[in-house]
Amino acid sequence: MMTEMAGDIYLGLGADGSRQALALSRSNRHGLIAGATGTGKTVTLQGIAESFSAAGVPVFVADVKGDLSGIAMAGSSTFKHAASLEARAKELGITDYAYTDNPVIFWDLFGEQGHPIRTTISEMGPLLLARLLDLNETQEGVLQIIFRYADENGLLLLDLADLTALLQWANTNAAELSGKYGNVTKPSVGAIQRQLLSFEAQGAEHFFGEPALEIDDFLKVDEQGRGYVNVLAADKLMRSPKLYATFLLWLLAELFESLPEVGDPEKPKLVFFFDEAHLLFDDAPKALQDKIEQVVRLIRSKGVGVFFVTQNPIDIPEKVAGQLGNRVQHALRAFTPRDQRAIKAAAETFRINPNLDVETAITELKVGEALVSTLDEKGAPTVVERTLIKPPRSRLGPVTPKERAIIQSISPLEGKYDTRINRESAEEVLAAKAIDAAATAEEVAEMGEEEVGKRSRKSTSLWGKAVSRGTQVALGGAAGVAASKMLGKKSRANPIASGVTSAAGSIATDLAGPIVGRFVRNLIGGLMR
Repeated sequence: MMTEMAGDIYLGLGADGSRQALALSRSNRHGLIAGATGTGKTVTLQGIAESFSAAGVPVFVADVKGDLSGIAMAGSSTFKHAASLEARAKELGITDYAYTDNPVIFWDLFGEQGHPIRTTISEMGPLLLARLLDLNETQEGVLQIIFRYADENGLLLLDLADLTALLQWANTNAAELSGKYGNVTKPSVGAIQRQLLSFEAQGAEHFFGEPALEIDDFLKVDEQGRGYVNVLAADKLMRSPKLYATFLLWLLAELFESLPEVGDPEKPKLVFFFDEAHLLFDDAPKALQDKIEQVVRLIRSKGVGVFFVTQNPIDIPEKVAGQLGNRVQHALRAFTPRDQRAIKAAAETFRINPNLDVETAITELKVGEALVSTLDEKGAPTVVERTLIKPPRSRLGPVTPKERAIIQSISPLEGKYDTRINRESAEEVLAAKAIDAAATAEEVAEMGEEEVGKRSRKSTSLWGKAVSRGTQVALGGAAGVAASKMLGKKSRANPIASGVTSAAGSIATDLAGPIVGRFVRNLIGGLMR
C-alpha cells in the first residue's frame, strides 16, 4: 500500500518500484516544479499542497489560471477527470484513496474573489517600488531621497495618494531637497509621477493602504489541525506581471523580516508556491536579484519552504537554483536550441542514476509523470527516478462563484480586511500645510494698502529698505504677492536688511502650522513698527 506516512509528503511511485516522497523536515530547503505547458505541473502542485495541509502545514499558492481554487472542494466520481484519477490511484496501490476537501482562505489584491491584501507604501520600500515603476538608477535615487525626507519629517506614506502628494511637494521644493539630501531635479520627479500614474491605471491603488496584511494570518490551522491553503486569485493580477512578481517578492521579504529564527523544524511553518516564477527574474536589476537570492537563502531558517513553479528550469538564475534541493521535473520539448539547452541543464542538476538516461527521459515523460529527486533525512539528494505522480483528492477545476461566496462567508478572517481605513498621513498633513499657508496669505492681504504703506515707510526710515522682493519668493504664491505689496517696491537691501530678509524667507518657506504662521507675521510686523 502506498500512502502518506508520518514525516513525509508522498509524491508517487518510481519506475523501479521505490516510494518517492518529500521529507517534511527538509521541505524548508525549497524546491522546483518545472515542465512544459500541459505536462501536469498544476496537478502536481495541487497534490503536494493538499498533502502539506493534511500534515498541518499552512500553504500559500498563487492561482494564475483560476483552476487551483478547486482545492477547496472534494473531488467527485462524477467530474470529468475522475476516471483517470481513480485509475492512477489504483496503479500506485493507494488503497485508501478518497476524495476530500481542504481548508482554504481566498485572497485577491483587487478584493473581488477573496480578502483584499494590502501593504503600505512605506512597507513596500523604495527598492521594490522602483522595480514596480520601472525607474532608472537616477530616478530610484530620487525616490529614496523622498522616502528619507518622509521618515525624518514624520510623514506617513500609506497609500498612493500619500506618495502622489509628496511627489507634488518635492516637485515644487526640489531645490530645498537638493540642498540637504543631494541632487533632486524636477525632470526626475516628473518621470516618477508619470510612472506612478501609469501604475495606478493598472489598479495598483487597491494594493496600498490599510488595514495592512498581518503575516500571521497566513499561518493558520483549522480545528482539525490541517493547515489553511491560502489561494491568491492571480488571473486578473497576471495582466500586470510586474505587479504580480513584485507583490510575491514583497511577501517573501515580509515573511523573512517578521518570522523568528527556528533553524530546521520537524515541519515547515509555511510552504510558499511561486507559480510563473520566471516573472520574478525578468528584467530584474542586479540589486533586486541579489535581494531575491538573499531572501531565498536565508528564509529557510525561518521555517519557510519556497517552491518555484515554471515552464523552463533555466528561467531560474543559477544562484537561486542552487538553493532548490527538491525537484520535480515534468516533460520538456526539444523544439528549439533553447529547449535543448534547458533539457541538458535540467539533466545535469540531478544526482546520476546509472539506470536512467535523464536527457532522453525528459522528452519522453507522459502527462502526470516526472523525474523526481528530493533531499533525504540527512539532507543528501536522492537518486533521480522516473515517477508516476500521485493524484490529488480535491477537485480538478475551479469553484463556482456560489461556492466561493460560501467559503468566504465562513472564513476565519471574515470582515477583518474587507473595509479600507484611511487615517491621517502625508496627504492630509501636506494639505493642512497648504491651507495654513493660504490662510496666512489672506490675513496678510487683509491688512490693507494704507496700513502697509504706513509700516513700510516706518521700516524704511529704520532700516533703509528693509525687506526686498526676495520675501515674495520665500513666501510663494498668494502669500508672496501680498507680502510684496505690504513691503513696498523692489529695492536694494542694506547688509542688515539682507540678513532680516534671509531669516524671514527661511521661516516662511515652511509654514508648518498656525504657530509658525503667527511667528512670521509678528516678525514682519515688528520690522515695520
